[in-house]
Amino acid sequence: MASLTQVSSNKSFGGHQKVYSHESKVLGCTMKFGIYLPPQAEQDKNLPVIYWLSGLTCSEANFIEKAGAQRYAAEHGVIIVNPDTSPRGLSIPGDSESWDFGVGAGFYLNATQEPWRKNYKMYDYIRTELIDLIKDNFKINAAKQSIMGHSMGGHGALILALKNPGLFKSVSAFAPICNPSECPWGIKAFSGYLGPKETGRWNEWDATELVKNYNGPPLEILIDQGLADDFLFQLNPERLVEACKSVRTPVVLNQREGYNHSYFYISSFIGEHIAHHVKYLKN
Repeated sequence: MASLTQVSSNKSFGGHQKVYSHESKVLGCTMKFGIYLPPQAEQDKNLPVIYWLSGLTCSEANFIEKAGAQRYAAEHGVIIVNPDTSPRGLSIPGDSESWDFGVGAGFYLNATQEPWRKNYKMYDYIRTELIDLIKDNFKINAAKQSIMGHSMGGHGALILALKNPGLFKSVSAFAPICNPSECPWGIKAFSGYLGPKETGRWNEWDATELVKNYNGPPLEILIDQGLADDFLFQLNPERLVEACKSVRTPVVLNQREGYNHSYFYISSFIGEHIAHHVKYLKN
């Protein structure tokens, strides 16, 4: 069992919002993650778990402090885990030169290009190391887990669900980057981490392309999009919806008039998303 160090613990809605650090073998650095343990976790039973993936520039702190998810997690008796968004403290040349690449911008993929390929493996970190870490150290029901995220993290949630049929009971995303191989954020990240589009196999990390070949248990995709979002040109939810419909994969797109890209928007609807996941987790 990997060693965890508790960084902080705060009582919230009868449960405890904790932050832990650990040494990541996959990423080669110290990583932190948040975990909300609802009051039901004090009983001797395994609870379902929802993973949250955050967006560009975020750490584990943003969701914990701004989303307001603890109240709803306590009501439904679910654990919520939220990792950081990239490796930290490696001082790789160029990793802190821009806000949308490198530190805080791991894009939840496995880099293949130097100097990123050794450490920038956020996909493997979530898929194997973090999930195993949670299973080994907390009372969860490993057969009952879902995933959600925001922006870059919405992209991460979608690809993790689509690349691992059956691993997650449900998936949802706030303002996800739906077609990263065709938008500026994604093109910059994919070019740097994966190499040229012609040789970098970008489609393997693009939800709009992945859903066209999804072959697994029924998976309804829930997308939430604010219509006052300044980054809509980066997100392209309509492309994912069209791809889902072309292969008859269930998809719901909630369009929110007047809401932007911020945590004011996320906190307004996080309760709906948690309730959505609970339908599948407690079925």
